[in-house]
Amino acid sequence: MACCGDSMEDEENGKKMEADQDTNKDHTKRSKLGWFWSLLLLIFGAVVITMSVLTILKYFNYLKKGRGPRHHQEIVENYANALGISMQFFDVQKSGKLVNNKIVWRGDSALHDGSEENLDLSKGLYDAGDLMKFGFPMAFTATVLSWAILEYGDHMNAVKQLEHAQESLKWITDYLINAHPSQNMLYIQVGDPDLDHSCWERPETMSEKRPLTQINTTFPGTEVAAETAAAMASASLVFRRINSSYANLLLMHARQLFTFADTYRGSYSMSVPQVQKYYNSTGYEDELLWAATWLYHATRDRSYLEYVTDINGQAFANWGIPTWFSWDNKHAGLQVLLSRINIFGSEDVSEAENLGLQMYRRTAESIMCGLLPDSPTATSSRTDSGLIWIVKWNSLQHPVASAFLAVLYSDYMITSGTETLYCSGKSYQPHDLRKFAISQVDYLLGKNPMEMSYLVGYGINYPLYVHHRGSSIPANANTGCTDGFKWLESESPNPNVAIGALVGGPFLNESYIDSRNNSMQGEPTTYNSALLVGLLSGLVTSSQMVKSYT
Repeated sequence: MACCGDSMEDEENGKKMEADQDTNKDHTKRSKLGWFWSLLLLIFGAVVITMSVLTILKYFNYLKKGRGPRHHQEIVENYANALGISMQFFDVQKSGKLVNNKIVWRGDSALHDGSEENLDLSKGLYDAGDLMKFGFPMAFTATVLSWAILEYGDHMNAVKQLEHAQESLKWITDYLINAHPSQNMLYIQVGDPDLDHSCWERPETMSEKRPLTQINTTFPGTEVAAETAAAMASASLVFRRINSSYANLLLMHARQLFTFADTYRGSYSMSVPQVQKYYNSTGYEDELLWAATWLYHATRDRSYLEYVTDINGQAFANWGIPTWFSWDNKHAGLQVLLSRINIFGSEDVSEAENLGLQMYRRTAESIMCGLLPDSPTATSSRTDSGLIWIVKWNSLQHPVASAFLAVLYSDYMITSGTETLYCSGKSYQPHDLRKFAISQVDYLLGKNPMEMSYLVGYGINYPLYVHHRGSSIPANANTGCTDGFKWLESESPNPNVAIGALVGGPFLNESYIDSRNNSMQGEPTTYNSALLVGLLSGLVTSSQMVKSYT
């Protein structure tokens, strides 16, 4: 029995040992699994940390390259200088009783404009080198200047130009308000251009009759009425916070003028044939969309957004067809302005309206792709040095306007966090658009084959024989209509500097003839100055953020 008892004890001990071995194996297995999961968690954590570091480094690199939001404002001195000079041309062009006159050779003029109809049309701006007040381009000047202030007012303020811009704008809108004495009537011109152009005299001494031209329900002028509505709607946004009663007055006129333009459709070139020689219109559909867009921004009335998208977008907007922005054709500006709504988003947009806004944005992208010099769809309409060049008359209008739109679109992309613009399979970033804009403004400021500045008063080499009556005649000369022509023919440089004037610009071969009789190249315009102010304001600081209009 003893042997059997020992055997049973040995068996129990053996089982116990086997159980201990199984337990040890289980512990070993669990230990291995624990290490595996710990290692996996460590690897995952390392990957997360690495990706976070790379993302942060990429973001800082993005900021360093100028593609990300910049909230600081480092002043770009040469553009600040150019902006301050450009602003002064509005003072050079002022009509009426001058207030705080900054141009020593200018004085009061055209004080009786409009008196034949018991209106005060003494204010406003002379159009170019002549003494005419053309309502169509003057209203466009106001719209563009308003747009520039709305987008880049902070930039202007940083270089002490905002108040000047606002004062210049109000000088125009005061005139436009008085030119609209009733709902369906608008005075669109002061002076007879043929008579005006047969004289060469200072505005302070002119004595010729200055007849008024109007549009009304019998003789409509949709494009000029709509452009004036756009001017007043955009200006109402500018003055909303600083003079609310004036802003409301502007908005009332804007609404009335848009209704007048849309209800009584007809081109002013047909109603008033004499304007064809100077500011002939190629169509009014773009101005209707342009005015309605600014009214939407000013009022947030959905009917205006529906007007430009669902109702008239397909028929009027030229979707998919890139165009050039100018006093006559607003399509390119319209595409960019409506892209703003699509890029930043709007909660109250219907599906149909959103589809229309997408079409505007796609067209704006096509325009931007055409401007980029190495894009697959780049326009060939350039000089050898890269300046956008479309027409020989007033050739700088299109490159300046294009560069202004490029800066705007670039800043819209940056503000919204849109990093990439795709052009037929090739990608670009906002800084590429900004680089293009800089190339255009640097060209006109002196980086060109002529090594001259096309902005009068900027640099040491700029045009001295500008085609401009007031600039070419000594301030103490008391000339009449025709005896002032001796100053037109004079071989001496202009005695008065038309500071801030942006002359017409170079020929396609990049030459420029500095002759007072060369109005094709040497005559400045107020609307070119408004475009240049917008462009320079966008570039004058390193900040590339835009904000809400309201």
